[in-house]
Amino acid sequence: MLDPMMRARIEAGQFRNALDVGCGEGRFCRLLKSMGIAPTGIDPTAHLLKVARERDPSGDYRAGRAEEMEFASASFDLVISYITLIDIPDFRAAIREMARVVRPGGAELIANLTGFTSAGAAQGWIKDEAGRHLHFPVDRYLEEFPFWLEWSGIRIQNWHRPLAAYMSAFIDSGLDLAFFDEPAPVSGEPIHQERFRRVPWFVVMEWRKPLA
Repeated sequence: MLDPMMRARIEAGQFRNALDVGCGEGRFCRLLKSMGIAPTGIDPTAHLLKVARERDPSGDYRAGRAEEMEFASASFDLVISYITLIDIPDFRAAIREMARVVRPGGAELIANLTGFTSAGAAQGWIKDEAGRHLHFPVDRYLEEFPFWLEWSGIRIQNWHRPLAAYMSAFIDSGLDLAFFDEPAPVSGEPIHQERFRRVPWFVVMEWRKPLA
């Protein structure tokens, strides 16, 4: 759902290098490398960085947090945030830092959970007695608050924020919106596609840093 759209936006640009903020085990960095773009990945989780280096020994993977990065200003043509803003408590500081390290004329490509989803993510779908999915709740939408998700023995803290909070932070960082979409599912089981159409899960945005 997300990778084809993200890849299309990258192919539409002319990027020589990129920073993947919250690179995890390096999957998207490896994709960037396959597209001829020199990637650098940062992540605060030592285990994920270890896996990234094992899978891509020649890659550039560094320990770091989005809120305060080691890079000089205007270091990258492209900055990627692939479902990471929801993990960052001080997302406004992270957005300011991403805007600082991208070059004038460069881009920030953002994939994130929609606020409509994150507002009810901790509760999930409301189902009837037969297990049929009735509706997805939305509550406290205009607030900012943390919530916990758990799957496959992994428990993580995410953050809900209304869309306006993210949009305002990017605008306040001096960036211009060039692309916005809530992608519909294009693959997977039909039942999952149907649910993703009922409750859009992701938003993709591309922000550009003005030349002057």
